[in-house]
Amino acid sequence: MYRYKTKGTCSREIIFDIENDMIKEVSFVSGCMGNTSGVAQLAKNRPVDEVISLLEGIDCGGRGTSCPDQLAQALKKYKEKYSEEQAD
Repeated sequence: MYRYKTKGTCSREIIFDIENDMIKEVSFVSGCMGNTSGVAQLAKNRPVDEVISLLEGIDCGGRGTSCPDQLAQALKKYKEKYSEEQAD
């Protein structure tokens, strides 16, 4: 399981699990329960890159980010770290 501290949203953290570049589990800590649960369900069993391309840049109330965007940012960070580990 991976953890990502969110920035600029009602949710505080995103916890997710990835296997073979597929998202297996996603949960948000805090935030709008209906929306974050819906985003989490829609992301499950999808490729990481697909979810990033669908969610990146979504804005919530002029904040410049949103819970879906923060999930995209979390997945991008995961990919950066995973790529670095593979290179070592």
